[in-house]
Amino acid sequence: MDFTPTEEQEAARELAGRIFADLATHERLRAAGTGTDAELWKALCAAGLPGAVEETGLLGLVLLLEEQGRRTAQVPFAASCVYGILAVARHGTEEQRSRLLPGLRDGTTVVTGALPAPGAVTSCDGGRLSGAVGWVPWLRDATHVLVPDEDRVLWLVRTEDAAAVEAVELTAPWAAARLVLDGTPAERLGQGGPSSHDDVLAAARIAFAGLQAGVCAGSLARAVEHTSVREQFGRPLSTHQAVQLRAADAHMDTEAIRVTAYEAAWRFDEGLDASGAALTAAWWASEAGKRVVHAGQHLHGGTGADLDHPVHRHFLWGRQLDAYLGCGTELLAELGDLLAIGDLS
Repeated sequence: MDFTPTEEQEAARELAGRIFADLATHERLRAAGTGTDAELWKALCAAGLPGAVEETGLLGLVLLLEEQGRRTAQVPFAASCVYGILAVARHGTEEQRSRLLPGLRDGTTVVTGALPAPGAVTSCDGGRLSGAVGWVPWLRDATHVLVPDEDRVLWLVRTEDAAAVEAVELTAPWAAARLVLDGTPAERLGQGGPSSHDDVLAAARIAFAGLQAGVCAGSLARAVEHTSVREQFGRPLSTHQAVQLRAADAHMDTEAIRVTAYEAAWRFDEGLDASGAALTAAWWASEAGKRVVHAGQHLHGGTGADLDHPVHRHFLWGRQLDAYLGCGTELLAELGDLLAIGDLS
């Protein structure tokens, strides 16, 4: 396997990095509250970055999400790319692709996903859904939501057709909402069944693991900067062995999240079985991710307890990503099931 980015992937990552650095500043994030930065989302779409994912693949998306995570930029980039562009491109019909992809590329269509939600929604009458999902990330900004039914068939629902979209606040500012469906009309995504559901869920786990890698890298970078200038007993905190060891452990955890996300994304793009690799990447993102953001906050000392400090935002995102799409013990249980049936490559 080769994780070296292609020229297209590297160019997209550099462009994303510049846009996030310019617009996802601490002052703008604070002004955005828990909502989306509409100007930033418009800039990303104008630059063609969501549409670039069709060419750069899931590994390219992971690289872009690392840049988002470094800045904890409040845009539905991960959700709309993985539940929208990749899901429609891989599993939609030709008609769905021609109708939906242009809007997904330019940002006028935003898709999020109510995954995983086993048994929460049922379908009847040829495509009417009923049920409720407690919270869906970025649902307040979405035009569509990808919903699995009790048989793991994927359906696209227009948010304006939902019985209710009730705003909820999460640990991280993800513009989330509770989704309520009551005989709501839905459009089946392609003709796939459980295999399409599992493919989209694996892609989501890999993508959000890449986002976690960026969140952790950003948290660690802030900790390194802080401990390099903050002095104790006449010398920088970074010269103390205990601080160095804590930062080194956080660095190794961050690299583990990154490399497992890269491997899983590479397998996915190559058409190989990525189910086990996706669970492995998600487990590292959950377990190691929370260690890193706790370390980042701890290394800031009393400053890390300031809710308005930028490092606290990394802490909130890291803890939210720890829980999203399955926490560590749940993911290990799924890996164990794959091992038990000999379906782990």
